[in-house]
Amino acid sequence: VQLQASGGGLVQPGGSLRLSCTTSGLGFSRYSMGWFRQAPGKEREFVLAVTWGGKNAAVADSVKGRFTGSRDNAKNTLYLQMISLKPEDTAVYYCAARWDVSGGYSDREDGYQYWGQGTQVTVSS
Repeated sequence: VQLQASGGGLVQPGGSLRLSCTTSGLGFSRYSMGWFRQAPGKEREFVLAVTWGGKNAAVADSVKGRFTGSRDNAKNTLYLQMISLKPEDTAVYYCAARWDVSGGYSDREDGYQYWGQGTQVTVSS
């Protein structure tokens, strides 16, 4: 099983980025997916969760209204669209996969079985 996050980079405040998480070795359409992030000197934190069907089941208050998760099950890929980026969004962003026969989701790190390696997002002028 492999998860590969990509699409990070340097962006100015107010800008946008779209992250991708390509997966292999999963029955992707039966996994709920999550995005987490870790800022320098801080614990990793939950960002949002996407169910089998692409619903944003849970979204952290800090990104609500600015970040949207989506997925393309045909391409085994998860996305994170980020708009109105702020300096405090600077972090390494990780994608994670959760096997869930009930089609649920989790906002906890220990709720996910597989993790990608992370992609750096830096918001700075």
